[in-house]
Amino acid sequence: MDLGLTDRVYVVTGGARGLGRATAEVLVAEGARVVLSGRSQESLDAAVGELGERAVAVVADNADAGTPGRVVDAALSAWGRLDGALISVGGPPPGAVTAITDEQWTASFEAVFLGAVRVAREVAARLGDGGSIAFVLSSSVRSPIAGLAISNGLRPGLAMVAKALADELGPQGVRVNGLLPGRVATERLDELDAASGDPERARREAAAAIPLRRQGEPEEFGRAAAFLLSPAASFVSGAMLPVDGGALRAL
Repeated sequence: MDLGLTDRVYVVTGGARGLGRATAEVLVAEGARVVLSGRSQESLDAAVGELGERAVAVVADNADAGTPGRVVDAALSAWGRLDGALISVGGPPPGAVTAITDEQWTASFEAVFLGAVRVAREVAARLGDGGSIAFVLSSSVRSPIAGLAISNGLRPGLAMVAKALADELGPQGVRVNGLLPGRVATERLDELDAASGDPERARREAAAAIPLRRQGEPEEFGRAAAFLLSPAASFVSGAMLPVDGGALRAL
């Protein structure tokens, strides 16, 4: 199936690694052009080097209020158009509700929640009919994950922001959706497993609770995200799509 992505332009925040990078790879393979953002110049340079001439990068932190304008301007400067964005942010620090400090909550709110809202707001202002925004959220939108209190607290709120934005932008022909990844093999997942003290056991036990009996690969997430962003999903808006091997039991 042709996703209709040829020469479309997308901002991908957190695009140097993980789920953002996986999505950028699929978008470029399908003919789109991307603006990657992230905090590491080295990681961004490596990503652009592999993606080629259809990618440019901007060193930027989602917690910085100036980031949305910079990434949008980069898209317009490089290619003269903007068709949408994948809004992916780094995972907040792990921990229990009783152990996380006010400072950690505040910093995570700025980066994970408000940073994502700012990018969506700026991108939305530049989109017309056929535009698309997708938020990378988490299965914690529907079910809490042990030891990830901040994610459990902030991701559901972002999901409702996405739903509200879908209502607001729908009359302009702009779609807004969310993706709910479960266990996908990224650097972030490796870090969380390592923090358990026995990463092999953590992976084994987690896989046993997934109906497909394995964790996902980044490219599997990337394909789902690229589809939601693409014109092929032209009548899908306000949806929250789990990409978790069936792990979520809620409807």
